Amino acid sequence: MKMRLAIATCCWIVALSAQPLRLESTIPLPNVGGRIDHFSVDIAGKRVFVAALGNNTVEVVDVAAGKVVHTIRGLQEPQGLFYWPEGKRLYAANAANGHVLVYDGQSFAQVHDYDFNGGDADNVRFDPAAKELFVGYGTGALGVVNVELKSRVGDVMLDAHPESFQLEKQGPHIFVNVPEAGHVAVIDRRTRSITAKWPVTGAKSNFPMALDEANHRLFLGCRKPAKLLVLDTASGKQVASVDIVGDTDDLYYDAALKRIYVSGGSGSVTVLQQKDADHYETMATIPTGSGARTSLFVPDFKRLFVARPHRGSQSCALLVFAVSP
Repeated sequence: MKMRLAIATCCWIVALSAQPLRLESTIPLPNVGGRIDHFSVDIAGKRVFVAALGNNTVEVVDVAAGKVVHTIRGLQEPQGLFYWPEGKRLYAANAANGHVLVYDGQSFAQVHDYDFNGGDADNVRFDPAAKELFVGYGTGALGVVNVELKSRVGDVMLDAHPESFQLEKQGPHIFVNVPEAGHVAVIDRRTRSITAKWPVTGAKSNFPMALDEANHRLFLGCRKPAKLLVLDTASGKQVASVDIVGDTDDLYYDAALKRIYVSGGSGSVTVLQQKDADHYETMATIPTGSGARTSLFVPDFKRLFVARPHRGSQSCALLVFAVSP
């Protein structure tokens, strides 16, 4: 009996240690209520910025100290965030009024305001070479801000509101999820023109997106049904489909370990292993909490941060998962 118990305990420890994500800490977000949206990170300062949309705040979390060190108030449903380390500026896109507010990265005093008058300013991405910030907004557009010139320098019109989008590092393309139109729009950011529209047929409600540029693969997180679709970026053709967590809103590709992390509001993170460019296997389903659908993977920290909202007896917190090789 003792031998069987020892073996069972040993197996449980081995199974636990083999998990690709290990919950390292839980950082309370004590004054946050409602929905939480996207994050950004200050690598040098070891800070994570959390868009508390339902709270109309941005929470500044000191990762090393494991606590909220500042709250930026007065926003109107913040969604997308971007911290620009070179300029030490934090950009926050607001859904309610379409404004992108800019804050000093130390004092958090507001220093600029870009009005995207189409409303619903959402996801933001940055092109470091061109010093351009791209903002998805309105009923269908990507707005472009030159952060050095501190001015808007263009727009790309789309067929419907854009959700997640990704910029190539080695090429000129932007891939944009346009779920209401049922496709991925491909944009040449040099000419700011749409070069292709790839129909999304394997599932619907393609919200989050990640890019494996080395293997020419684009990952789409879909909600209806809950699927990860893999597209070939040379042709736009679907090459794989895998079951994932429900109500997904963020997903990330870990190039070092060739994994995909998908967070979803149904209460878990799906971890997938890339066997090769066309084949993917589920490694684990890691519990998080009801409504915990937004996250941020930081390769420099080897950590995945997941926002768990306040729901009933469930407290609001930032869950910190260490990535296990």
